[in-house]
Amino acid sequence: MEKTSVVQRKRFLKRRAQRAARRVLPFLASLFLATPLATSVSKSMAATASTAEVRLPRVAPTRAMLFDQRLRDQYAALNAESQGLRYEVFEKAMTGYLNLRQAGQLADDRQVLTVVDFDLPSTEKRLWVFDLATNETLFHTLVAHGHNTGENEANSFSNVNDSNMSSLGFYVTGDEYEGKHGHSLHLNGMDEDFNTNAYARSIVMHGAEYVSEDFIRQYGRLGRSLGCPALPMDQYSQIIDAVTGGTCLFLNKSDAGYSSRYLNQDAAIAVALPEAAPMS
Repeated sequence: MEKTSVVQRKRFLKRRAQRAARRVLPFLASLFLATPLATSVSKSMAATASTAEVRLPRVAPTRAMLFDQRLRDQYAALNAESQGLRYEVFEKAMTGYLNLRQAGQLADDRQVLTVVDFDLPSTEKRLWVFDLATNETLFHTLVAHGHNTGENEANSFSNVNDSNMSSLGFYVTGDEYEGKHGHSLHLNGMDEDFNTNAYARSIVMHGAEYVSEDFIRQYGRLGRSLGCPALPMDQYSQIIDAVTGGTCLFLNKSDAGYSSRYLNQDAAIAVALPEAAPMS
């Protein structure tokens, strides 16, 4: 009898547990269905976070930023980078060009800029002539430096007569003439203490046989002048004709102690962006 009651009790407890389970399962199922999945929760939170992303106020560009963008646009239009002219050199050249124009030093009817980068060796094409009105590269070629300025590299510069060195800085081209080097072009130095003796020193543009690929192959560098930016014989006359009469020439060398009042960017910005209201 005792054994029978134990068995009956176990059966009773089992049936009660099953009945309880049947009552609880529907509740758990409805609770599960009403709760969004973890992925849905994540997406919902992500969407909320995205919507609530901090939206910074739009900052008006400064004049310096607008100026830089304008120069970069022209640099790109000229395709100057692919021709080996670095932007920082172009920026300096354009700054001086704009300031010289504002100072009334350049011809009104010409928008020609010539750049020589003496950071490059003489074996590389380091002279560019740009038509800024049409964004066209007129010439990209070799150019020699002065005999005492260096061998293949241009390292030493002077404004002193008989130094046989190149002079850095901004020049305004003068008149063409026929001299001992044939068709030549006077250059007027604009930077005090750097190139203002150029005219007196007869620092001019002219052609030279030692400015050629053949000379480089034979000697490993170009020949050197007495300080003039000498040009290839097959191009010098055309280049002179393109840049003569009041255009800007810039001879660059980084870390050479060169400075110029024509590198005043604020003044250049005023010329390039006269329509822009002053900004802080």
